[in-house]
Amino acid sequence: MRGLEAMPRSIKGSMTKRNLLIFFSMMLAATAVGAQDVSILNPSGLPIPRYVSLKSTEVNLRVGPGQRYPIAWVYQRAGLPVKIIEEFAHWRKIQDFEGTTGWVNKGLLESTRTALIMGQSQLLYEKPDATSPAVIRAEPMVIGQVLGCAPDWCLLVIEGREGWIRKPDIWGVGREEVFED
Repeated sequence: MRGLEAMPRSIKGSMTKRNLLIFFSMMLAATAVGAQDVSILNPSGLPIPRYVSLKSTEVNLRVGPGQRYPIAWVYQRAGLPVKIIEEFAHWRKIQDFEGTTGWVNKGLLESTRTALIMGQSQLLYEKPDATSPAVIRAEPMVIGQVLGCAPDWCLLVIEGREGWIRKPDIWGVGREEVFED
């Protein structure tokens, strides 16, 4: 056989169509396998890492993903922001603001976005601009609900009052996150 140039034109066309059909079938299969791999590694289908908050005033942090694993720590603060860094079935591996990691049942987490005031007392402003009037002074470790974030600032609600704070002064949002609630 001397290659495609020696074949009649009708066979050449069918070979090309057949090759394209095989190629697209393989691509479709690879895409389906890739999607299955993601769902196995990430049962929720949501991005990882992502921030959520603790739903309950008592949340057991376990050393592994299941009730058979020992409790390493008990959180006693509803609304505390945590970062989900891994998923396994109904369990989420989280990281807190101190870097502590462990597993909690997904039922003890909620999607409400909160942030923790870090460092020293922080001012929250009327607008995302440090020259605008200050509207709140928040002490370290105070939790606020995050209403949204611009590139460098986030809008929080603390005790019913809204104010803007710089991202480096809080924990509970990604440095690159921009969103509205």
